[in-house]
Amino acid sequence: MMASQDDTWSDWQKLVNMTPTELKDWLETEDSKSVGDTGGEGESTGHKSGRHILRIKDKKKADLTEDDWSHMAKVNGYIKRHLAQGGPDKDKETSDWRFSLMNWGHDPMK
Repeated sequence: MMASQDDTWSDWQKLVNMTPTELKDWLETEDSKSVGDTGGEGESTGHKSGRHILRIKDKKKADLTEDDWSHMAKVNGYIKRHLAQGGPDKDKETSDWRFSLMNWGHDPMK
């Protein structure tokens, strides 16, 4: 069952903790491009997600499409799952775990 839009919005506000500027700058780095599953397509799923997150953050809530709401729910789920797994005990700041979460708009070091 999909979460209500109110629940999705509330989770999104808490979980996506990078500003559009932070996320945009991050997505341009080699570290951002170095993590995640590309499925053989060159750009990782997380990197594509980051670009979609930027488009969502550029809209007013009332202007969000069903596709945007669906992506927001997907982002929330991804962030929750990866946070539950926990990151590495050492070098967390430069870990693929952190870099992957950042592609999805969440910096666990914040």
